Amino acid sequence: MTPLCRANDSLLVVIDVQERLIEAMPKNVAYKVIQRSALLLEAANILGIPVVATEQYPKGLGKTEEELTLLWGRGTRHIEKTCFSCCGEDAFTKSVQSSHKRQVILAGMETHVCVLQTAFELQRDGLEVFVVEDAVCSRDKHHHKNALQRLRQAGIIVSNSESVLFEWLGDASHKHFKQISGLLKDLDND
Repeated sequence: MTPLCRANDSLLVVIDVQERLIEAMPKNVAYKVIQRSALLLEAANILGIPVVATEQYPKGLGKTEEELTLLWGRGTRHIEKTCFSCCGEDAFTKSVQSSHKRQVILAGMETHVCVLQTAFELQRDGLEVFVVEDAVCSRDKHHHKNALQRLRQAGIIVSNSESVLFEWLGDASHKHFKQISGLLKDLDND
């Protein structure tokens, strides 16, 4: 296992960034997760990295944030679920397996529930799992911090959106370097 993301071996999963979950989050936290998830989606589209987007019980929690659905590429796999771990949904497991990718990059909501359970089950299945710290959140910051601590203790790599992008590029001579690095200039940093 390498602690670096490889574009040619990555699958991006955006978990449950939905209307009612967003409303339950602190506004600045939700905004940042949407912004960073959008950044990851844009980069994935440019680099040809496959994407899976999930929705937890959309009838009750609403649809995925429109800003993100507008960035879904043609090949984005959209999966509705009721289980907390995405791995409990057969369509998700089949999507991961059919991607033939060894690394799964996770963004979304909520860190201590769906993101954590999905990460643990993907790791159990032998995949390298990366959780993008600035692209995940929970309603309670203590739950978020606890989940990140548990993930680290279990050997799951906790990274950040900018690190993931530059690891995907690997070199400033990459043909998409200017395009990807240009995405970063409009980000709000705290």
